[in-house]
Amino acid sequence: MANASATRLFKEIRAWARRLKEDVLVLWIAARSRETPLLAKLVAGAVAAYALSPIDLIPDFIPVLGYLDDLLLVPFGIYVALRMIPPDLLSEFRTRAAVIADRPRSRWGAWVIVVTWLLAAVIGATLVWRLI
Repeated sequence: MANASATRLFKEIRAWARRLKEDVLVLWIAARSRETPLLAKLVAGAVAAYALSPIDLIPDFIPVLGYLDDLLLVPFGIYVALRMIPPDLLSEFRTRAAVIADRPRSRWGAWVIVVTWLLAAVIGATLVWRLI
């Protein structure tokens, strides 16, 4: 009995993850569409760039915090961005996303994360230098 519920839960989690991947593609398309309202375009672009970036802001090897962005921040960002897109456009973008075979990569998102880490390192080094 417990095995059946665990199997069902695992299937539900896999379906949720698949929907998140599809929603990221929808946001990627929305960020590039002229028809998307400006604020929705900016939020969709930021969320898609981060989700498609090959680099995480918080690396996964950091206990608990490493998966926090993947489990909470990205889904929340997707939820907010999808709510900002008008329903008729959203259905059009979902149709377009269904035919995309390859998942795009965001080099821009990766650069933003690298620059963020470099700035944090410089600020940290400056603070340590002043304390010494």
